[in-house]
Amino acid sequence: MIVTHELKSQREQDVYFSQTLNAKVENKRADLFANEQNKKMNTFNDIKELVFALNRESKLISEMFSKRKSFDYKLSDAIELVDYDENRIDFLIQRSVIRENRGILELDDNFLEFFEQVLDVNEEINLSYIDENIKNIKENIDYFLNENNENRKYSYLRFIKKTFRKMGNITLRSVVDLRRSIENTFKNESNYKNKQLKLENLDEKRTIVTNLMQQTLVLINEEEITFFNRALDEELRRIIIELKHQLGECSHNLIIDYLNQIKQQGKFLEKLRKLKYLKENFTIEAETDIRQIVSNKNQVIFEARTNQSLNLSIDFLRESEKASEAIKRIAKHHKDRLLFKPEIADGISNEYLENNIEEEVMINLEEVRNRFVATSDNLFNFILNYDFLKDVDFNERVTIFCQIISQYEQELIIKDNFQITNGIEYAMVFSK
Repeated sequence: MIVTHELKSQREQDVYFSQTLNAKVENKRADLFANEQNKKMNTFNDIKELVFALNRESKLISEMFSKRKSFDYKLSDAIELVDYDENRIDFLIQRSVIRENRGILELDDNFLEFFEQVLDVNEEINLSYIDENIKNIKENIDYFLNENNENRKYSYLRFIKKTFRKMGNITLRSVVDLRRSIENTFKNESNYKNKQLKLENLDEKRTIVTNLMQQTLVLINEEEITFFNRALDEELRRIIIELKHQLGECSHNLIIDYLNQIKQQGKFLEKLRKLKYLKENFTIEAETDIRQIVSNKNQVIFEARTNQSLNLSIDFLRESEKASEAIKRIAKHHKDRLLFKPEIADGISNEYLENNIEEEVMINLEEVRNRFVATSDNLFNFILNYDFLKDVDFNERVTIFCQIISQYEQELIIKDNFQITNGIEYAMVFSK
């Protein structure tokens, strides 16, 4: 009896535990579903609402973006830029444009990445993206070559063009960011072991980029010759030329001997490059006091240079004795100077001013062809006897014969038999 009671209690505990666990799972599912629904409700309804919200809060978003690296942006700083209306900030938080944590605001990662990509200030070196683009191009080239439907072939070709276009820009930006990271690490990293380790890692990335660029060139010049022979149009040809130019520029930027060279640069050039870097990243006003310094500068060198007139007045030269003495003193140094009288040309004869009209009869090849089509004569004999309303010698008529055949070959019948006239052998040509 005691054993039976214990088993019954254990079974009841197992059932209770199972029911509790099932209830927790159901509650978790309900919470996840509710979160998904809230997320859907808190997204923008369409592109118009998104653009309108970004435009309305452009001051706040621009300020947060420019100060994204300098310091934490407080909620109290943002209130002033939204006219002290907290509902506008809450709206951006609900739509996941910005995030708030303990009174600190920051742009959401999706929007931050979007702004950095569009403004070309993203410093992240994403080499896997380049490799993925090469694979996508190869796949779509195979799809294009296997496809018979013209509409689907055009969609594959359009994807290939778009990917080639992106590859050049992404590779060039990655190389520029890679070079900047190498130089910043070489100059600013104080820990020697970390500096060496970082430079070695960056050198590996440099090698990967070089290999990816070689793969791209091999793909264009060697592997997919059949595709480029079939699909090459003016737009694709222009994209490939631009891509090769960008890859060549990348190759020059990747030649970096940073481990064996010490770059000595002046302070002025270093500051100038730093300002250029801050300006390109839209953080120059947030991280420097350049506006205050420039507003206090008023050097003459920045003003436009004006030429002052130094002509002396006629009254001064006439009445001043000093002016008279100066003129005489200057004249002594020019005693031997010869005065040349300008030679005046003869008047132009009236005969040169008369309007003379010279007429020339031009030969209209199309008119000659039209008249020949209306006859049954052969072309050479027709031109030999044609009235051109001016004197045309035999050699000129032979030239006209050749010009008409060259321009209107599709409208003529050229026989295989030949005749000779005045030592010129010509084919028999008739109209269709």
